[in-house]
Amino acid sequence: MTARRVGAAALAAALTALSGCGGGSHEAPSLSRLPLAPGAQITVRQQVCDTGTAAFCAWELVVVGSGYRDSDALFAAEHRHLLKLGWSGAEGDIGDEHAADSPGHKLRLTYATPTGDLKGIDLGSIRRSRPVTLALSRALFAHAPVLSMLLEQGSS
Repeated sequence: MTARRVGAAALAAALTALSGCGGGSHEAPSLSRLPLAPGAQITVRQQVCDTGTAAFCAWELVVVGSGYRDSDALFAAEHRHLLKLGWSGAEGDIGDEHAADSPGHKLRLTYATPTGDLKGIDLGSIRRSRPVTLALSRALFAHAPVLSMLLEQGSS
């Protein structure tokens, strides 16, 4: 294959992968619909898309709660906040994660402490983007109260 054909094939593959993100029914949910525990704020957000057979787009997030003692306290506050708003508890993708489905199952939120998600990333059980992974790692070593979150469209 000539260099021109290889370049054209690479460009076509990249455009195909990007077309799955943000198009039609595969849009990532609006971040304004994400209920955060009081005092928590998003510090890193990365839109990710899977263009496979069950294509979807989601937001990978790092959320900081500067008023909380540690990540476990922020985790507990987020859990209570979601339940108070009518979100139903669910199992996460790995043992260290929790998940919640919004009323009507329009949104699904998976959340964990940095320790939980970094362990899952290291073991290959879950994948997170590089910016999110680095932010979680830095927060862990800084002993900052932080959560890793994945917000995606729900089942309905």
